[in-house]
Amino acid sequence: MAAIGSIRKHSTLLVIVIGGALVAFILGDFLKKGNRRDVNAGKVDGVEITIMGFNKKLDENIQSTKQQQRTKSLSTNETFRLREQTWEQIVKKILMDKQYKDLGITVTTDEMFNLIQGPNPHPLIKQYFVNPKTGHYDRNLVIQFLQNYNRLPETARQQWVKLENYIMADQLQAKYNALVSQGYYVPKELVQKLYEAQNTRAGIEYVAARYSDVPSGKITVTDADYQNYYDAHKNEFKQKSGRAIEYVSFNVLPSKTDIAKARKEAIATRADFVVTDNPEQFAHANTDHPYDTAWLKKGRLPASVDSLMFHSKVGTVSAPIMGNNTFMMVRLLNIATRPDSMRASHILIAYKGALRAEPGVTRTKEEAKKLADSLYAVVKRNPSKFKKLADEYSNDGSVTANHGNLGWFTDGSMVSGFTEAVVKTKTGHFTVAESPFGFHVIKVTGKKDFNRKVKVAMIIQDIIASNATYQNVFAKASKIASEARDQKTFETMARENHLQLRVMPRMYESTYTIPGLENARSIVRWAFKSSTDVGVVSNVFDLEGQYAVAIITKKYEAGIPSLEEVKDQIKPFVINKVKGRYLAKKMKAFNGNLDKIASVVNAKKQSMNNLTFNTRNIVGFGMEDKVIGTVFGMKAGSTSQPLVGNAATFVVKLDALNKAGKLPDYNAFVSSYVNAFKQRVQQGYPYVAIKDASDIVDNRITFY
Repeated sequence: MAAIGSIRKHSTLLVIVIGGALVAFILGDFLKKGNRRDVNAGKVDGVEITIMGFNKKLDENIQSTKQQQRTKSLSTNETFRLREQTWEQIVKKILMDKQYKDLGITVTTDEMFNLIQGPNPHPLIKQYFVNPKTGHYDRNLVIQFLQNYNRLPETARQQWVKLENYIMADQLQAKYNALVSQGYYVPKELVQKLYEAQNTRAGIEYVAARYSDVPSGKITVTDADYQNYYDAHKNEFKQKSGRAIEYVSFNVLPSKTDIAKARKEAIATRADFVVTDNPEQFAHANTDHPYDTAWLKKGRLPASVDSLMFHSKVGTVSAPIMGNNTFMMVRLLNIATRPDSMRASHILIAYKGALRAEPGVTRTKEEAKKLADSLYAVVKRNPSKFKKLADEYSNDGSVTANHGNLGWFTDGSMVSGFTEAVVKTKTGHFTVAESPFGFHVIKVTGKKDFNRKVKVAMIIQDIIASNATYQNVFAKASKIASEARDQKTFETMARENHLQLRVMPRMYESTYTIPGLENARSIVRWAFKSSTDVGVVSNVFDLEGQYAVAIITKKYEAGIPSLEEVKDQIKPFVINKVKGRYLAKKMKAFNGNLDKIASVVNAKKQSMNNLTFNTRNIVGFGMEDKVIGTVFGMKAGSTSQPLVGNAATFVVKLDALNKAGKLPDYNAFVSSYVNAFKQRVQQGYPYVAIKDASDIVDNRITFY
């Protein structure tokens, strides 16, 4: 007690001392690591991309995607993909804006006016401003939208700004593509050569000795062979910075104690589920997973409850059923005979704020209801007017094509209010129903394939691993993380603990997924820290329901790898080169006598006709450009020296060469090349070249 009194007495001093220590600790760590806010997300040809600017654009894309998908949240995978797309958007804008500026490409105010309000507007304007009654673009809708712009909701104004920005960017790109396309020229001499390459035909005889038929003992591969191949091909192996890891994972699964506790909770939930007066609301409040709220035929429910629900009274609740780390219980809400398919026509009366209502819809909900009731009264008295009224009043964009006729649709495929109205209304009769889209004046025109169906409320409760279970699994992972000193002990401990040792042979800074692990980005970030060297074992990673421990087994530096790094990769090609030289030496001794060569190398003399310079493959051997190129440099009747190819060594005799005649007009031939080039421009090939030639620094791994 005296000690406590002393602490109380000196509490102010103690707070100052502890606070000072914390400040010193935090500042020390801060100064040691540097301020992340001073680090940019990246740099493109010297233009900095701030993390704040990147995050702002990312947030815009996330919000836009949520609106498109009509969801409140995105998965981690979706967020990662958006992060990659956002980066690419920003990089492309920086690079292309410089191109536009250097070339003097702009979009004027008058051009933008014409692209939005002119006689031939941008395709997106035509797509968004369609008159539902005519099914065609209506310029008046654009003008009406712009006149009401300041009275529109903030989200609508933001979407319009995005649309304008997109149209401007698209127009700039179109001008750039046109400029590049106009710069393509094919000289007459080249045209003739290209035509000859396609149409001059050769007939050949040849002998090909396959490398696979040469025993390894017949050759000796030297270090010089590896070096020569590497020097000739090293640029083909240019690589990004990468890491290789080995790792083990520990899934956190509920223990027997956890399962017993979850079962007890499920039994208690079931007791309340049985007596509640609002089972659907109760189910939604207590389930961990959504369930199918539609009417279901036999066989559509989980097998464990399907038969029970179809042979029980309304109100029956199943016992808690365990499976897939959950307890499930189902209550029968209703049972009825319903059609599988229905047919109906409708007149949609939308209102301002209704789901997917066009910008031109300004009526209130009350006005929409009044109009729908009025139309219902008209068609009820005079059914023949339905089609005409649908064409005149319906806000369904498809009305111009179908006059309101929706055709056949399955039970549950429409919004609930609409479907239930059709089910309850007799064929040939009319009704009015409300849905998120507005009010529907409905004419029921058919029903078929009736079946007994059930409607249920379902509660699915996860069996959660307890803190004690997490701690036990974490302790096992920590043992490996703390005791494994190198790759050998890491692998030994994994084997002794009966863990699956997994390998990620190469990952990059942008890698997001690692097989068998959830949300493994933290492992990637650790692997690319400057302090993480080969042989370093990680701390324990907490990866949502599992733990993981990893070790760096290899680093791949950006650029051209050393010979040692690619030696295993090039080994089969080097061996083939040496075998090729061995065969060439044997074949050369017979001075082009194909029959003798075939006998010596145990191969057949073969022939090939209608060979062109553009041919890439020798039948049975694959791509052999060297052979094809040599053939078209030979004279008819001559025989080549041995040619070391990709799959075999060849000796070729040119029997005949039928040269292509000249065309009186090469315009049509040239057009095919020009059109192919324009297509490549449209596909973005120029941008790929610009990007490859740019200096792009990506620092996002510092933040994500």
